[in-house]
Amino acid sequence: MSRAADSIKGFFARHWRVFAIGFGGLALIIVLLWYVTESPKNQLWGPTVTSEPVKQKVVALTFDDGPNPPYTDRILEYLHAEHVPATFFVVGLAVQAHPDIVRREFADGNAIGNHTWDHAHLILLSRTHIERELTSTEDEIQRVTGEHTELFRPPFGARDFRVISVAHQLGLQVIMWSVPLPADWTQPPPRVIADRVLKYVKDGSIIVLHDGNKGHAADRNNTVEATKIIVTELRKRGFRFVTVPELEKLGYAEGATPPPGPTEYGPFYTPRL
Repeated sequence: MSRAADSIKGFFARHWRVFAIGFGGLALIIVLLWYVTESPKNQLWGPTVTSEPVKQKVVALTFDDGPNPPYTDRILEYLHAEHVPATFFVVGLAVQAHPDIVRREFADGNAIGNHTWDHAHLILLSRTHIERELTSTEDEIQRVTGEHTELFRPPFGARDFRVISVAHQLGLQVIMWSVPLPADWTQPPPRVIADRVLKYVKDGSIIVLHDGNKGHAADRNNTVEATKIIVTELRKRGFRFVTVPELEKLGYAEGATPPPGPTEYGPFYTPRL
């Protein structure tokens, strides 16, 4: 037994550089795959919106994965009381389960975006399945609010040529983000979530928080409380909150080039005076 163990140790001692290079190469491949498929900054597969180059202290606050009672309701109550518009990227099955919350999101002047039917990892699906994920959600949003959205955010940020192509074919702009995700879904303390967001916010930033869990129920109390901290702190810095369509409009007015997709701001563009 000891002779076999010594032989194994000797093998690794002689070839450790090979193993180190191999593991290093594997790690590099994983990082590259993440960047190519999920990094919001990557534009290889087609243009997406990550922020707007505005010279104004404006920021777009967005929420993914809902609606999810009672946490989405609490977020809406706070935003409404503070006159803060936001953009909600909703999951179709959750819209079907909680239509009244989505109606309130819309009625309060927030923007609504498509986040697929069941939070599918789209690059693993066929083109037909991708289309079904988006159109089913679009149909449900239209049924509940009476209007279609023109905004789409792929779950995990995952996209390729097919995902971008289907979205544009359906008249959807692909909306990503500029502030690194604060991993609020892991439920760190509210102050931690807020600090992870606040240190990256710039003029024209798009922030992502999560009011649900891939369309299913989840405890999002810490996200609710973090939202309050973020709004309070950014207002102290002089920032104004706008929806994603409003942010795009400001960007275009300052010379940004509109991405492929709708050129109007659609029924969900509801400026808050």
